[in-house]
Amino acid sequence: MRNINKFTLIACIAIAMLSSCTAQKSNENLTESGLNPAKFDTIIDGTKAVKLYTLKNENGMEVCVTNFGGRIVSIMVPDKAGKMQDVVLGFDNVADYINVPSDFGASIGRYANRINKGIIVIDNDSIQLPQNNFGHCLHGGPKGWQYQVYEAKQINDQTLELTMNSADGDQNFPGNVVAKVTYKLTPDNSIDISYSATTDKKTVINMTNHSYFNLSGDASTLSTDNKLFVNSDSITPIDSTCMTSGEMMAVKNTPFDFSTERVISEKIGDTTCEQIKNGNGYDHNWVLKDKGNINVLAAKLTSPKSGITLQVYTNEPGIQVYTGNFLDGTVKGKKGIVYQQRAAVCLETQHYPDSPNKPQWPSVILEPGKTYTSHCIYKFSVEK
Repeated sequence: MRNINKFTLIACIAIAMLSSCTAQKSNENLTESGLNPAKFDTIIDGTKAVKLYTLKNENGMEVCVTNFGGRIVSIMVPDKAGKMQDVVLGFDNVADYINVPSDFGASIGRYANRINKGIIVIDNDSIQLPQNNFGHCLHGGPKGWQYQVYEAKQINDQTLELTMNSADGDQNFPGNVVAKVTYKLTPDNSIDISYSATTDKKTVINMTNHSYFNLSGDASTLSTDNKLFVNSDSITPIDSTCMTSGEMMAVKNTPFDFSTERVISEKIGDTTCEQIKNGNGYDHNWVLKDKGNINVLAAKLTSPKSGITLQVYTNEPGIQVYTGNFLDGTVKGKKGIVYQQRAAVCLETQHYPDSPNKPQWPSVILEPGKTYTSHCIYKFSVEK
């Protein structure tokens, strides 16, 4: 009996040690943000491999990206206490990115934001695009690049290059387009994003990143307590379908004046303002004062809870500020957290919405032999 008990005890200890080793090995495979890369490994359309890529710098900052939609899945940065926080919304597996409609962290193309009634006219040829948002074409249509697979090449620990080969007629956009998105994590805790594209037929291009930022690090809380600055004196106003009119509206003495940093919640509920009603909050393009100057601060967002600050720099003429108005508590993201309305803020650098139909605005036409370029920097720091 003693020998049996002794054998049983040894067996239990061995099983416990094996389980401990297995758990330890499993944890070693996780990213700093707690993601399991294995949950992003899949093949789409029979040949297109999807993976999770991890970028790290010397400060311990970590950025995880999947080539499905070119999406930033997590961003780990230190808060004012030195604790690492994940500051973007997203999913912890590729299946949810595939099956749950969202733009979380995506590299948007061919055309970020809205095109009126989904119609563009190129050389007198009227082209009907998909209408997937209030009768308009939003973010390239229901199967835009956020739902397609980019080819991925990790250059080094800090750099990831993504390539989209978009065929002529993709979502009915003309031209065979080769687009590149390069994510570079820099020593000063910036995510430097460069975009480029070429085409063999005249087309339109307007790319952006659609990360949903919750700088508190707690995605179960709202982001309307954040302080926001936008280097702008005007917006492009919208109607009740979120479509621009072609006009410019001065922000002075309106809820849209963030030319001096202030808290988002102060006026986001001011439904006496038609523009707040039309956007169900902030979902508007701000016209940047120093449009085209990558060295001038375009926008700044700060969480009072964590002290984490995000500065945005761009060579684009506009920036869309979106306060997560259409999050409705039905989507469950990383760590099982349900995303409530206004749980995040998006800062999308861009040409203006519906520019193909607004000749008075900066052009989004790309011709053969020319190269489209765009540049955005998300720089993270701490205010103590």
